[in-house]
Amino acid sequence: MKQSDLCCSHEGLHEEALASVKSAFDSPETFGELAGFYKVFGDGTRVRILCALMISELCVCDLAELLEMSQSAISHQLRVLKQAKLVKNRRDGKTIFYSLADSHIQTIICQGMEHIKE
Repeated sequence: MKQSDLCCSHEGLHEEALASVKSAFDSPETFGELAGFYKVFGDGTRVRILCALMISELCVCDLAELLEMSQSAISHQLRVLKQAKLVKNRRDGKTIFYSLADSHIQTIICQGMEHIKE
């Protein structure tokens, strides 16, 4: 694709379309938060953890075994996921079980998988 193919040959602005988009556009801060949200999905280990938690709640030991990683590495990734509000935890005695924070997370992952498998 040539650079000229990416440029608009129309002289002037498309005022109606531009006004429509501007009125619906969110703040730059909101877009920054959204970018940060998707950045968490940019790590394969975190995505694998989320996919596992779509199936069942698991503890750090379970996830470490499943992903063949150390418990400390899993704990680090869970901390990132928890800070991003993608996972939640519950305590049962001395064991902490992790699960997806809500159904939106499963939807995001499923739609992403559907997209890459097209």
